[in-house]
Amino acid sequence: MTNSTKVPVVSKEVIIPFVLITSLFALWGFANDITNPMVAAFATVMEISTAKAALVQLAFYGGYATMAIPAALFVRKYSYKKGILLGLTLYAFGALLFYPAAKFEVFGFFLGSLYILTFGLAFLETTANPFILSMGDERTATQRLNLAQAFNPIGSLFGMFVASKFILVALDSDIRNEAGELVFTTLNEAQKAIIRTHDLEIIRNPYVILGFVVIAMLVVISLTKMPKRTVSENPTSAASSFKRLFKNGKYKEGVLAQLFYVAAQIMCWTFIIQYAGNLGIPKAEAQNYNIIAMAIFLCSRFISTFLMKYVNSRKLLMIFALCAMGTMSGVILIEGITGLYLLVATSAFMSLMFPTIYGIALDGLRADDTAIGAAGLVMAIVGGALMPILQGLMIDTEKIGPFSGVNFSFILPFICFCFIALYGYRTLKIYKDQ
Repeated sequence: MTNSTKVPVVSKEVIIPFVLITSLFALWGFANDITNPMVAAFATVMEISTAKAALVQLAFYGGYATMAIPAALFVRKYSYKKGILLGLTLYAFGALLFYPAAKFEVFGFFLGSLYILTFGLAFLETTANPFILSMGDERTATQRLNLAQAFNPIGSLFGMFVASKFILVALDSDIRNEAGELVFTTLNEAQKAIIRTHDLEIIRNPYVILGFVVIAMLVVISLTKMPKRTVSENPTSAASSFKRLFKNGKYKEGVLAQLFYVAAQIMCWTFIIQYAGNLGIPKAEAQNYNIIAMAIFLCSRFISTFLMKYVNSRKLLMIFALCAMGTMSGVILIEGITGLYLLVATSAFMSLMFPTIYGIALDGLRADDTAIGAAGLVMAIVGGALMPILQGLMIDTEKIGPFSGVNFSFILPFICFCFIALYGYRTLKIYKDQ
């Protein structure tokens, strides 16, 4: 799959809609990465295991799996714009539910709020990704999506910054004594209750503010004229689309590759804090490594988008996945700060994976199959809900053979990158004409 340098990535006619829709990538990036550190925060303040705290990711990414297909059917019946407006409405509602969740101090209420919030994100991702692909020539579609996706880590960086500077650093439950031990665990129930109320309010506030920001975005997009989506002249039924997609090997393997990629990404970013904590680094300081990882991810996203002008995107996917396997091997085998550095460096190689897998899998599909095809790729985000819990169980097992549970748990993202490398190879050699 090649791109022509003579074909504009984004034409002047759609520049305003492109900018507005691209801003949504930053908006859900913020939600993703302000939420990842909450696994460690909830584990402490709610006094639950890492595995149970990882239910945050099950609720967050489970919402994608639940709502992706309904979102696709909605878009098929109505329009991209209406899908985006409904997504923003659900996003804002879920974020604002953090206010009563903090008031009742029930972990399940927080999970429910995140679940509803990601109903909105499922609508946004199911709609915005194919919308961006349709805003121009097919030859530059993957490059255009990589450009739009490059703004996702900008939102992620801001989410990480807010988590680090306004949440984690302000949590009284994370205060340690001179020996580096948590003071919270030594307190009586009355003292813990006071701290828990304080800390849950700290966690609540950014989400409530986010809810109002999303409402403002909803108003702006509702007042902006958007290009009509491209549909086939004789659209077929949703059932026919499902049958065609099920028979398409490149697409089916793309869904699996996306599932493994999202799982790897969430595991690498969520458990940086645990990896650093195993080295005696406090949560707020450990979150700085997450911020560095995202900065590397952002820079690499722009670099890889540029490289796609000259290198086949499928080949780049395979090369980057192989490099990620290399860094992940070091994360598992090397104990100490070097392993942490390699974990951070892995973000450079994850940068192009999501939009590239997305673009490859949808490339060549019928126009009326695209919405449901996009939904399948968004549903694959459920990988971020399932595997972190398994990794959390491994982390709770302090020792696995000669390895610490934290180090060995990164065998899971290593396996994920193996599959992504295989997908890159197969699309390059076996599905090269599709």
